[in-house]
Amino acid sequence: MRGDIAFNDEIFTVGKGLGPTFVATSCGSCHAGDGKGTPFTTLTRFGQIDETGNLFLHLGGPQLQNRAIPGHTPEAIPPGATFSKFTPPANTGLGFIELVSDMDILAMADPFDTNNDGISGVPNYIQLPAYQAPFSFAVPKGGKYIGRFGKKASTYSLLQQTVNAYNQDMGITSTFNPQDVYSGMNSDPEVSDKTIADVVFYLRTLKTPIQRDAQNITIKQGKTIFSLISCNKCHVPELKTSSSSISPLSNKKFYPYTDLLLHDMGASLDDSYTEGTAKTYEWRTPALWGLGLSPKSQGGQYFLMHDGRAKSIEEAIQLHGGEASTSRTKYTQLPAQEKEVVIKFLKSL
Repeated sequence: MRGDIAFNDEIFTVGKGLGPTFVATSCGSCHAGDGKGTPFTTLTRFGQIDETGNLFLHLGGPQLQNRAIPGHTPEAIPPGATFSKFTPPANTGLGFIELVSDMDILAMADPFDTNNDGISGVPNYIQLPAYQAPFSFAVPKGGKYIGRFGKKASTYSLLQQTVNAYNQDMGITSTFNPQDVYSGMNSDPEVSDKTIADVVFYLRTLKTPIQRDAQNITIKQGKTIFSLISCNKCHVPELKTSSSSISPLSNKKFYPYTDLLLHDMGASLDDSYTEGTAKTYEWRTPALWGLGLSPKSQGGQYFLMHDGRAKSIEEAIQLHGGEASTSRTKYTQLPAQEKEVVIKFLKSL
């Protein structure tokens, strides 16, 4: 309950440390009902074009703070900086995703496409912040660790996600990240360690989305076609968690429809911006669970893909390129009735 209140009810003001530059005044304002965001809450990230790092950190990168308290000026994207728009994701079921072991993620990777199916998912290896201890199941590479969260899988844990959101979204400092985003100077913490821990626990324990009408014949047929056209090779239906001190999360099977890997999604989705070791055209497979519930937090409509550009599930499918081109083509060639069945299945998730 404390985490819920901190996430959804606490509104930051100047008196509580907001800004001076910021994106939002609360966590919940970007995740209405813990669901997906909209174009009005979409974030802008800028300044990194390859794995060598962000060249614009001294100019406000990686996130644009497009609002400011009175007497201060919002940030603008610096000349020469490439950028991308990121629509906030749904928050449900994140505790399960955090506990997928590195070995399980690596088992789904195929960087050299050894099976010749045109799909070669890879993990995003990232540098951990000083406050983040590696998970017990970590398999590091060159001092870097596998990210799980974010459009580019550039965030390691829900602790890192929470600390970054307070700092980058609201300009709120903590002992984990005391740097003020406006001045670049360290300041006293504006949110307590206890509140951070409460929010992390809240996010870890939010229930997973439950499929509706799973036994419906049409839904089952859609799931079969989904697999036949190889969508399940990236949107992997079933994963499992490692052991956890939170017993309902420990050693459980769950059904997110993702492999947590980066995939080449083609030139049309290349925004010339990246994070970690991901290429500019690589995106983490988004979990499909809860897809049919997205309009409930998106004003009654869909805003899909990393930046919300797709206004329907079918439009999102058609935007798939690169490694997903074959599956997209197979979907396009389906009879109209079978396409409709696939969409009904996806809306049931």
